[in-house]
Amino acid sequence: MASAAQRRIKAISYAKYGYMFIAPFFLVYFFFQLWPLINTFILSFQANKTGEFVGFDNYKTILFAIGNRTAKNVSKNFFSAFGNTIILWVGNFIPQIALSLSLAVWFTDANLKIPGTGFFKVVMYLPNIITAASVAVLFLQLCGEAENAPGAINLLLAKKDDASQKYDTIKFITGVWQSRGVVMFIQTWMWFGNTMIMLMSGIQGINPSLFEAASIDGATSGQVFRKITLPLLSPILAYTLVTSMIGGLQMFDIPYLYHKDPNKVSDNLKTVAVYIYEYFHDQVDPKMGYAGAASVILFIVTLILGCIAFYLTRDVDEIAKKKQRKKLAKQLKQQNKQFGGLSI
Repeated sequence: MASAAQRRIKAISYAKYGYMFIAPFFLVYFFFQLWPLINTFILSFQANKTGEFVGFDNYKTILFAIGNRTAKNVSKNFFSAFGNTIILWVGNFIPQIALSLSLAVWFTDANLKIPGTGFFKVVMYLPNIITAASVAVLFLQLCGEAENAPGAINLLLAKKDDASQKYDTIKFITGVWQSRGVVMFIQTWMWFGNTMIMLMSGIQGINPSLFEAASIDGATSGQVFRKITLPLLSPILAYTLVTSMIGGLQMFDIPYLYHKDPNKVSDNLKTVAVYIYEYFHDQVDPKMGYAGAASVILFIVTLILGCIAFYLTRDVDEIAKKKQRKKLAKQLKQQNKQFGGLSI
């Protein structure tokens, strides 16, 4: 028979302590994020200047260019910004995931005795904690393209056939694909360490006996990666894909800060987030209605793409097993009913 002390221990509910720890997040969210989110939806249905309710007119203007010449420019700028966003995200996600996955597999391979792995992990993660403003200023200095004062990279790459000739600088800032390439590189360099750490945690969560059995059976490293590591890593890969997609579609800091003219972002780097910011903070003619509608459209696109990503990366075998278990449980329940609710 349990003692009084044991009964008191069992009566203690530790769930309340969990709620206490997560309460600050919800308090901050309700005070600083919930109302701006609701206000964004409200603004998306209001006129830019008067604030009158205009229904879905802002959405029609952005998506279908319904209206005057201004409406066509608004729609054209939005789709141009959306195209830039997709290009910049895909261009940094593919090399980022390839590099992170390769390093994660390399660092977690039990057969490799790599010295100083802890040091390399820290060094590779460090760019993730550097502020975007600092990185943008750094690369603006490195990629300077002024003929009389080129940046460090142009000093190394520029061709100079004669001492009297000027530097033939590469337009890393004003060029279309040159500037996009630099932004893609910056995004990859800043975030591959974080992605690598997440993938390493996923690989280390795989049962080591699977790798040992594969090694005993004579499987090559490529076969182990394709047949064991990659399939069991699919949940982490799905999470990485979705979080990277959300961050990529909301990309703002580096594209906004990486430009030569302090008053104008290059059209080649103008993302949807920059588009929303510029329309909302326009000093001459603020377009808050368009900015709100563009924000909601971006939210819906992100939601749809996130659902598609989760669907494509779902565990088909686990889903089939769940369906089979439900089917067996249903059959067992029907059999019990035939015998008056008594199982045999």
